[in-house]
Amino acid sequence: MDVIINKIHQLTPSIRAFELISTNGSILPSFEAGSHIDVHLKNGLTRQYSLSNCSSENNRYVIGVLHDENSRGGSRCIHNDYQEGDVLSIGQPRNLFALHDNTKKAVLFAGGIGITPILSMAYRLKAQNIPFELHYFVRSHEMIAFYGNLTQLFPEQIHFHIQNQVDTECDMANVLQQPDASKHLYVCGPTGFMQFVMQSAETAGWQPEQLHQEHFVAQQSKQENDEAFTLEIAGTGQRIEIHPEQTVTHALLAHGFDVPVSCEQGICGTCITRVVSGIPDHRDVFMTDEERALNNQFTPCCSRAKSKHLVIEL
Repeated sequence: MDVIINKIHQLTPSIRAFELISTNGSILPSFEAGSHIDVHLKNGLTRQYSLSNCSSENNRYVIGVLHDENSRGGSRCIHNDYQEGDVLSIGQPRNLFALHDNTKKAVLFAGGIGITPILSMAYRLKAQNIPFELHYFVRSHEMIAFYGNLTQLFPEQIHFHIQNQVDTECDMANVLQQPDASKHLYVCGPTGFMQFVMQSAETAGWQPEQLHQEHFVAQQSKQENDEAFTLEIAGTGQRIEIHPEQTVTHALLAHGFDVPVSCEQGICGTCITRVVSGIPDHRDVFMTDEERALNNQFTPCCSRAKSKHLVIEL
């Protein structure tokens, strides 16, 4: 669907908030805290951005976008090529990072741009009168996004942790103590930051079912020891050689196969494809460990094969 960029707010030197409204003034499809939307950009790329506003609002979506120095073209495009009043094409809200139904108390962790889905969760938890605390880690005070929202609406729940400021250090052992079953932890931010939080929680005795995370960027899937392998399309007998430097998705598209893709990093699950035989080399962050262990599907945008031959169904 098409929406209009109603307002653009410069939150930090590198993060902007984009307020999106319908083109005809009608209400927008509902969403839950933790949801994201696919944004189809004018340069042909599709990117996922979390909705940061309160899920009770039906007149607007608010996304926060970091202008990444290592942008693959998405954040650069939306920062440089779009202005207030422009039309933007987006998909329906989807939620891969929902609040657990059993959450009686929550601990929220955000690192940098990871505040976007966490902020929406904070709105929802407060509306439901569920106790929570929010720990926001940033490199400097000027990098705090949504500062006004956080300090005005959650003065008792927000804790800022600024790099190299000793008085803002986070006592993880204290924050993560008493991990009873009705308490849940939610974290979003850079991969290393999330690993730190998750490992700290596991050390403190939190159980896997209490821990929830969302990835913005997957780890690089290309590895130095990548080898070529043969991909076979079930039912056709057609075989395609996948070279070390190319993805399965790119090879399929080059041979005329229509493969749905979105994030191209193994985050969104759009391209999940059935595996008939062979052993995939899973490099996504979308599927669970249990799903990967079945080896009956994989994400061709980033995953490869451990076996020399992989048969898939399209």
